[in-house]
Amino acid sequence: MVMLAWRELVMAVGSIFFLVYLRCWKYNTLPIKWPVVGMLPSMLLNIHRVHDWTTQLVSRNRLHFPFQGPWFGCIDFLGTADPANVRYMVSTNFSNFPKGPEFKEIFDVLGDGIFNSDMDEWRTQRRIGNALINHPKFLQFLIKTVRQKVEHGLFPVLDEYMDTQGPLDLQDVFKRFMFDNTCIFLTGTDPICLAADMPKVPIAQALDDVLHAIFYRHVIPKFFWKLQKIMGVGVEKKLTEARRTLDDFIGQCVFEKRQQLRRSEKVKEGDDEGMDLLTSYLSTKEEEQMKGLNKSDKFLRDTMVNYMFAGRDTVSSALTWFFWLLSKNPSAETKLIEELRAISPKKNQTTQHDKPVLFDIKQLNGLVYLHGAICECLRLFPPVPFGHRVPIEQDILPSGHTVHPNSRILTSLYAMGRMEEIWGKDCLQFKPERWISRDGCIKYEPPYKFVAFNAGPRICLGKEVAFTQMKMAVAMLIYNYRFEPVEGHPVVPKNSVVLHMEHGLLVRIKRRLIYKWAVLQMHIKMCTYIM
Repeated sequence: MVMLAWRELVMAVGSIFFLVYLRCWKYNTLPIKWPVVGMLPSMLLNIHRVHDWTTQLVSRNRLHFPFQGPWFGCIDFLGTADPANVRYMVSTNFSNFPKGPEFKEIFDVLGDGIFNSDMDEWRTQRRIGNALINHPKFLQFLIKTVRQKVEHGLFPVLDEYMDTQGPLDLQDVFKRFMFDNTCIFLTGTDPICLAADMPKVPIAQALDDVLHAIFYRHVIPKFFWKLQKIMGVGVEKKLTEARRTLDDFIGQCVFEKRQQLRRSEKVKEGDDEGMDLLTSYLSTKEEEQMKGLNKSDKFLRDTMVNYMFAGRDTVSSALTWFFWLLSKNPSAETKLIEELRAISPKKNQTTQHDKPVLFDIKQLNGLVYLHGAICECLRLFPPVPFGHRVPIEQDILPSGHTVHPNSRILTSLYAMGRMEEIWGKDCLQFKPERWISRDGCIKYEPPYKFVAFNAGPRICLGKEVAFTQMKMAVAMLIYNYRFEPVEGHPVVPKNSVVLHMEHGLLVRIKRRLIYKWAVLQMHIKMCTYIM
């Protein structure tokens, strides 16, 4: 009887708290601030939909909201989706808003790489990275790699599943596709993660575990995840194991590349095949360009890990959401097909109609609707859904909020793409036309408004690399195949620092009959001519 009474009491108290929470949430714009635990209960109740919850908060509070966590929890922050604040932090007063030591502590797996570094160390790495990534040899190597991986990697896998008529997780396919691509243009080695049997690759799983753990470091008290790290339990245990796998993989790549370069003595200057980034870092002799370059194993490890996360996860996330958006907007898909049909190689449509049609990046760069559709996808589903800044000195943001050296500012890029104040009343609609001007050209939007590639001095080095990969993959897949999402399969964002889908994207694949229709047209014209 005593136990029953205690249970009833606990249930009654719990019900009262729940009802109070619902009533306060209905009539207040901010989460309830409870004694001791602050607003943490609200976050935990919405952790399964944290990105949409954040969007709701900034929408109800004029693009900003202060979040106060538990006492001594160190998770207080100012949430913002205000382009004026973004511009101020990433450009106008850039020097006062570095990544900071706390960011580096949370993202410690990235070491001293470009994403974690600040000041002079960051400037040196950015200068070197910019020179190598935009080098003609690397760009040539990148284009060749993507084209070959689409033709000899993606197409065979899609054909295999098309024949069996079984559902395929398109997100998993894109992760494998981008992992292979990234490894090739970083190290020159193809791990062949993308194959019909979908082999398990420990390094790929390690990357997922790292992203998952880093996300939770943002939403739980610092002392708690640090305690987990010391004890070697929970997500921190997985993170430690993932980091070991990552270090072993990169270390082996660096060792083998050093050996390879020693055997070949030097990289041929006239090599028409281009070169991977690791080769560029190890073999470049241009002293002025490479001034300050540290070629130690640790530097190379940190650099490759940073580029690996940037290369695999951001583009694979964008591709997954892009194909899902197209499946929900058939009119946009039709317009995209028509634009591609206008530049499709005619000899592929006729004499080689049994083979998939391939496109050249020079053709694709002139397609306005394709570019607009990709930008629209990145607006609604930015691969990196939030940013993190800490001021060095006390400052006042354009929104009027005072921030101190220990203040954290989280920018919700996901929410920014869903604000009427920024994008208009149709902000939730997928409209590639939004990016096309009246004269039919690509419409420019300020980077502090469209923040998918960051803005200011830290604007993404790989922006054009990402567009190149996405345009090539999208064009060749959309033109040759149709993707039909499995009905009833849930599509929701995953809790991660990269905006993947929680349950993947299950689709059925069918052959698109564009080139067969072209062959039929050719026969009709021939018959008409003969008659």
